[in-house]
Amino acid sequence: MAATIYYDNDADLSLLKDKTIAILGYGSQGHAQAQNLKDSGLNVIIGQRKGSANYDLAVDHGFQPMSLADATAAADLVNILLPDEVQGDIFKSEIRDNLSPGNVLMCSHGFNIHFGQVESPQGVDDLLVAPKGPGHLVRSEYVGGGGVPCLIALGEGANETSKQLGLAYAKGIGGTRGGVIQTTIAEETETDLFGEQVVLCGGVSQLVKSAFEVLIEAGYQPEMAFFECMHELKLIVDLFYQGGLNYMRYSVSNTAEYGDYTRGPRIITDDTKKEMKKILSEIQSGEFARNWILENKAGAPGFKAMRRRDREHPVEQVGRQLRSLMSWIDSKEV
Repeated sequence: MAATIYYDNDADLSLLKDKTIAILGYGSQGHAQAQNLKDSGLNVIIGQRKGSANYDLAVDHGFQPMSLADATAAADLVNILLPDEVQGDIFKSEIRDNLSPGNVLMCSHGFNIHFGQVESPQGVDDLLVAPKGPGHLVRSEYVGGGGVPCLIALGEGANETSKQLGLAYAKGIGGTRGGVIQTTIAEETETDLFGEQVVLCGGVSQLVKSAFEVLIEAGYQPEMAFFECMHELKLIVDLFYQGGLNYMRYSVSNTAEYGDYTRGPRIITDDTKKEMKKILSEIQSGEFARNWILENKAGAPGFKAMRRRDREHPVEQVGRQLRSLMSWIDSKEV
């Protein structure tokens, strides 16, 4: 069944003209959505902890940030754009009791609503409006006259009015310029986690590291391994982005295309696909969410150890050195 997609003509921005929108968290998505809404003529307030870098950034952007509790109490629509791992506790301590019947509680990722860490009080509808791109792109596309496509979903029992407010919100951040796809909170959450773990972050990262290690162990120079296994990946991804698999195959050599067809299935095998299905089942059952929530309750020791270890992987060490030689790259180091 084809997806339902909404565009500018399907959304009425005037539905929000007398509403106050609270953006809780002025990070990647928060700063972009808040500025776009403000530039669309809407009344936006910011909830952000005083003394943080994001607080100062919000001030620089012309806002007067307040506490999360005060922003929630003052708003009609409350969008929680804090990191997933802190939302549950902060919702209970600063947000829940400051919501009023008729408010709409929003998110741009359904993790905490779907897995029961955020449970709205009676009379408050849940609404998801999720741009399918990072915050800096949400902002730059809007400023340039375009818009990043969005997803929209309603929580259980939410009414049509909340949906229309969601479409208006999506228009305010530029989403209806690119198209807004109807989904459910469960579908957005589960597919988002799956994509991150199996392809976009987990799958690609492990593929790059393993391929780099194979070439190094075979005696090839680290610099050659880096270029072949990581650096040139951007060239291929850009071709995917522009025209899909067929355009990538049209753009590379026949030798590369033949290697794609004949060797690719030996890397991503039926066993790999079985593991993908297992990961999906862990997401659907809530096992991954429980693991991540418990990890954070314990102070995230395992997560921090894995982060430290991978920051010093040889592919990262070589990458830092080579990027310093490429002046055309806006090199980033964490």
